[in-house]
Amino acid sequence: MLLVYTHKITPRLNYIFKHYFVRILQIPVVFTTKVDEFVAHSGPKITYSKTPLGSEFFIRSHDLLFEQGINDIDITVSKWDKVPCFFAAGETSSIPFDIFAAGFYLMSRYEEYLPHVQDKHERFPAEESLAVKNGFIEKPVIDIWAYKFLEQLKIKFPNYNYKEREYKLISTIDVDNAFAYKHKGVVRTFGGFLNDIFHVRLFNFWYRLLSILNFRPDPFNTFNELLEIKKEYDVTTLFFFLIGDYTTFDKNISSSSNKFKSLIKSVADYAKVGLHPSYFTVKNAEKLKKEKLRLENIINTPITFSRQHYLRLSIPETYQNLIDLDIEEDYTMGYAKVVGFRASTCTPFYFYDLDFEIQTPLKIFPFAIMDVTLKEYMKLSNEESLNKIMKLKEEVKKVNGTFITLFHNETLSENEYWKGWKTIYKKVVID
Repeated sequence: MLLVYTHKITPRLNYIFKHYFVRILQIPVVFTTKVDEFVAHSGPKITYSKTPLGSEFFIRSHDLLFEQGINDIDITVSKWDKVPCFFAAGETSSIPFDIFAAGFYLMSRYEEYLPHVQDKHERFPAEESLAVKNGFIEKPVIDIWAYKFLEQLKIKFPNYNYKEREYKLISTIDVDNAFAYKHKGVVRTFGGFLNDIFHVRLFNFWYRLLSILNFRPDPFNTFNELLEIKKEYDVTTLFFFLIGDYTTFDKNISSSSNKFKSLIKSVADYAKVGLHPSYFTVKNAEKLKKEKLRLENIINTPITFSRQHYLRLSIPETYQNLIDLDIEEDYTMGYAKVVGFRASTCTPFYFYDLDFEIQTPLKIFPFAIMDVTLKEYMKLSNEESLNKIMKLKEEVKKVNGTFITLFHNETLSENEYWKGWKTIYKKVVID
């Protein structure tokens, strides 16, 4: 057990210290504001305040963890050895930066509460983030800081029994379009044929016809392959089904389709199924509730996890709506345009609501890569995409974190656009 002396115990301080010590470093932590209790403690202990009590392990605190609400904060990013860091702590501090205040700033998504220009989908733009501006988006710096801090702690307290967590991989599959051609209804199917003719896509026309007549498998129906990989290699795999009403941005087949219901049920027999809330649920609690109930009625099981379609996330409103509906886990934390770590950590964490200054029960699982990001936004080749994924995976392995990937069922279709991505998927989740 680690004892932390501080002049004031706040919800922010309790929240971020437990992330560093309990979830990353596997060290139980307790707090005290009593000097005599701190002095009497014989185990590992640190002071987190403005001034040290003596010659103990001391971290000079930034004001952030003792404040409330949102303020405009001046941030200068420097280097701790070769690792970007901020909130310099001065020469008296045992480590050069207040990693706890810095970690809270990044993980609470403090910057997303500040005024910013949204992108065309009303999202917080990646390029506005501190991590992208300062070139550390592809490093889980909070976890790296934690292990650098641990090195110093081990020097000060070498006899303490330090545990080590295990690296994990979670493969998540978004089902935006369960089928490329089949079960779309008469109007959409006829429109698809006309569109193929108008754009002179003769191969597409032919494949559409063969699939609809059951002479050829629908290319997006890759669920058996995904489940086989899950079973054979014991890959933790989660499926997120989009079952919202048809819109410009939500184009899955109808949730009333018996074929679609049957597919969802069959996947749910072998893997965990979550909700992929549709485009317009981002600030619409009623629509979100409707879709959650719709999926629960299909699989006859409570839905406890979700990821927003188009990664549309309005903090804190979207998360507040999810909490109200008893969603326990969310997997939206990531960017569409760039790969990396939106919250600067590869460790699942609980959402801290800055509006109410509380740690909520909603657990956030930040993903590191999305297939569409690599191919469409970053315009990388297959080889470049695989190299980028493996580089990020190695960053997570270095800190024994949780590597979460986001693929789509159509990514394994081996159609002209996604040629070779089945191999990429296997290499990523198996190696």
